[in-house]
Amino acid sequence: MSQKVIYIGKKTSFINHFIEIFGIDIEVFNSYTEIQNLKQAYKGVPTLFFLFEKDNVESDKKGITAIHTSFPHSYVLLVSESLESEESSIYLKIGILNTISPDIDKARILEVFDYHLKLQQKVKTAFTEKVSPINTFHLPLWKRVFDILVSSLALLILCPVFLLVAIAIRLESKGMVVYKSKRVGSNYKVFDFLKFRSMYMNADQRLKEFSDLNQYQQEENPVEKKDMMDDSSLLIDDDQILMVSDDEVMTEEDFMQIQRNKQNNAFVKFEKDPRITKVGRFIRKYSIDELPQLVNIFKGDMSVVGNRPLPLYEAELLTNDEYIDRFMAPSGLTGLWQVEKRGGAGKMSAEERKNLDTKYAKKFSFTMDMSIILRTFSAFIQKENV
Repeated sequence: MSQKVIYIGKKTSFINHFIEIFGIDIEVFNSYTEIQNLKQAYKGVPTLFFLFEKDNVESDKKGITAIHTSFPHSYVLLVSESLESEESSIYLKIGILNTISPDIDKARILEVFDYHLKLQQKVKTAFTEKVSPINTFHLPLWKRVFDILVSSLALLILCPVFLLVAIAIRLESKGMVVYKSKRVGSNYKVFDFLKFRSMYMNADQRLKEFSDLNQYQQEENPVEKKDMMDDSSLLIDDDQILMVSDDEVMTEEDFMQIQRNKQNNAFVKFEKDPRITKVGRFIRKYSIDELPQLVNIFKGDMSVVGNRPLPLYEAELLTNDEYIDRFMAPSGLTGLWQVEKRGGAGKMSAEERKNLDTKYAKKFSFTMDMSIILRTFSAFIQKENV
């Protein structure tokens, strides 16, 4: 076999069955933690298939996430005798490509392997043929020098403020003082974005709970999606390009329809966000929560002025020809749309924000940056919470 099969689980009957199928081509581990130090050993293996034995959702979520983090190009299949529909949705979202029975026969499991490999290759081929090379943004030297000077000086001066804010945050609520999340910056580069935590813990997981408060949310037209839990039964039309994610397979035409439906929902913002702490409201009002991004600027992830780096779930909605230009500019601590309607930014439409981001990407200069910085200082005290 050209692919490596790794079984993670403890049930002896299941293990013996898969050893009988694969023989020496399978490696067995009792827990996902045992494989974390084996990245080098599997470095030269063309394809990794993980057979992950179902236990409980919470522990399995950690394991499956860890596998995808350590082996990002692997395929993870869930081994389970039965699965509730609600569980199916959860496992799909955390990266399970398919669910197989513990007594599956060799022909069937090889068919599942082959299907996923062919489907992935079809998508890669289509992407290579249809997508033309994109330009790469290069940060001007004057901008990088300015960023280093400003961020290093500001970090030195603001050390006492950092300390006081950290104490206030911890006194009000338990959890990390600095919130770190994945954001997309210039050239669609993903980096760890830093902010003082202004929300209660696990706030991101409550987005759906408060989705009706989102100022930019618009009703979407439904598009039929195909269930990945039985994806090997899907017919692949040679004239049709399939788009694949962790939890669904759809045609390129359906995918583009969803993208059009979601364009105006790319930004998430609440008028009166119930997830924000009292300290959080204060530090947000005066933009103090943004100060840790001075570290991002010093490291080169961001610039003092630029387009705001977006969370992954927002950035992926703006990767079409109309809005991709926003990523051909530096990510910034402050930017054009922040000063255009600062304090009333909650009333700015998603379309206005996207257009201002694109405008800055095409026209930014030293003069424009200095103007934005001056306007930012004058707008620290806002009329509304943002």
